[in-house]
Amino acid sequence: MGYHLIDPADLESEPDRPSEMRYISEAAGMERMGVRIYRVESGEEIPLSGLHYHDEQEEAFYVIDGVLSVETPEKVYRVDRGQFFVAEPKSPHRAYNDTDADSDVTVLGLGAPPVSDGHAYEE
Repeated sequence: MGYHLIDPADLESEPDRPSEMRYISEAAGMERMGVRIYRVESGEEIPLSGLHYHDEQEEAFYVIDGVLSVETPEKVYRVDRGQFFVAEPKSPHRAYNDTDADSDVTVLGLGAPPVSDGHAYEE
């Protein structure tokens, strides 16, 4: 059996990212699902930068605090506190905090399988 109690505040933020990101799954040694916590200031994006899609990974964002914007080729979604945004594989998306936002956005990000299969989307 394996159990982990993880305080995201105890984890280092990943370097070279457009917003603050802490890997919960990495700290717990998880192999089948990626779990991340983001703090996104106004004007910042959640990695990857720009519209992108994943070959295999299903991705879900749960907004803990604030309002997350998610751009798709068809429209921009407004994801309020307590809501999920889910992107299926091959579905282009870009998650960000508006440049005119009054506050930061805190987001729980989930992805499975935990693979780096993101690609830039070009229309």
